[in-house]
Amino acid sequence: MTVYLRSLETAVPPTVLIQTEARDVFGAQPGLTRLGQRLVSTCFDSAAIDTRYTAVRELSRDYRSDDPQFFDPTTGLLLNPSTKVRNDIFGREATKLFVEAAGAAVSACPGINPLDITHLITVSCTGFFNPGPDYKIVRALGLNPAVQRYHLGFMGCYAAFPALRAAKSFCEADPDAVVLVVCAELCSLHVRTSNDPDTIMGSALFADGAAAAVITAREIPEGPALMRLDHFETVLTPVGEESMAWNIGDHGFEMVLGNYVPHIIDEHIVGALQPLLSREISLLDLPYRDIRHWAIHPGGRSILDKVQNRLDLTDQQLLPARQTLRDFGNMSSATVLFVLKNILELPADDGDEMICSMAFGPGLTVETGLFTKIRQPPEGIPAGVSNRLTQVTGPAASALT
Repeated sequence: MTVYLRSLETAVPPTVLIQTEARDVFGAQPGLTRLGQRLVSTCFDSAAIDTRYTAVRELSRDYRSDDPQFFDPTTGLLLNPSTKVRNDIFGREATKLFVEAAGAAVSACPGINPLDITHLITVSCTGFFNPGPDYKIVRALGLNPAVQRYHLGFMGCYAAFPALRAAKSFCEADPDAVVLVVCAELCSLHVRTSNDPDTIMGSALFADGAAAAVITAREIPEGPALMRLDHFETVLTPVGEESMAWNIGDHGFEMVLGNYVPHIIDEHIVGALQPLLSREISLLDLPYRDIRHWAIHPGGRSILDKVQNRLDLTDQQLLPARQTLRDFGNMSSATVLFVLKNILELPADDGDEMICSMAFGPGLTVETGLFTKIRQPPEGIPAGVSNRLTQVTGPAASALT
C-alpha cells in the first residue's frame, strides 16, 4: 500500500535570537574562565547560524520583567532557574507551538478536516506534562475525542523518523487512516552559562520550533500528495554511546555533545545508509550524489561538512540543510522536517524526485528514510488526473497531454 505525506507545515515562536548578540551575552558572563570565553566565541561564530527562535521572551534584550528568571537585561546576567521553572514554561509555550503547527498542517491538506484524523502522534524531548500535547491538540483543533493518541518522548533529534515510520505503519494497516504527526521542541529552555564545552556548544546551536504533517493512504482528489513514504531504517553505531546523550539535571536538561560525534558519523555513515539503500536495487551501486535530494538533520555545521565530504555530495544538495541551520538553528526532532519542507518547496523538474534523509541522536542512533517527492500538477489540471499522467508513458501519455 502506498502512503503519502499530504501536508507539511512549520511554526516558530516570535522571539528572534541574533547569533552575534547571543554570543556577546554568553561571552560576557562573570563566571567564565579565559578558556570558557574563547570557547563561547569559537562555538557561536563557527556554528553557521545567523538567527534562531526562542519561546523564552526574557532572552530578548527588549523584554522587561519584574521578576526575571532566565536573563536580566539591566545587569546582562544569565540566570539559572530550576528544572521545574523551565518545565512549567514548556507546558505553556510548547502547547502553543504544537497547536499552531498541527492546525496549519490540517488546514493545508485539501479534502481533510479535523474529524478525519484517526491517529495523532506527538514528539518532544524538551519537556513533560500530562494531559500532554496530544490531548491539547485534540481539544484545540476539535479532533474526534476517540482519535488514537501516541507520544514519543525524550528520543532526541532523530525522533521525527520513528513518528513518520509509525504513521506509515498505521496507514498500511488501515487504508482509511489519516495520521497527524507533530514535533515541537523548546531547546532554548535548557540553555545556561557554563565553562563546560558541551553546554557551550548546546547554547550556540539549539533553538525552538515545531513541524506537523498529515499522512494517509487515502485517495484525496481535492489535492495532490507532496511526498511518498518509501522506506525507513535504524542503525546503531558501534561506538558513541557516551558521546551524545540528553539527561535531566536540577537546572534544566543537560546535553552531552562530544566533539568526536562528527568523526563517528564520518566513519559510520556509509554503513548506516546501506540497509536503507539496499531496499531499492537500483540504488545499490549508484553514486550518492546521483540521488537528487538529501534531507540531512543539521545537528551542526561540522556534521554537515562530514556528511557532504564522505558522500561526495554537491553544495546544492546540502543547501536545504545548511539554510535551515542558518535561519533556525538545531530544533532537535522538528529540524529535519524543516529541511524536508525546504526541499518540497523547491521548483521541480519533470517527474518525481528521490529524497534520501537522515538524522542522528543519542546512542549514537542513525535514522534514515527514503522518500519520493511527487511532481505537482500543472495549474488548472486536477490532482487525480496529474497523478495518473505520471504513471503513463509513450503514445498514451502524449495523447493525454
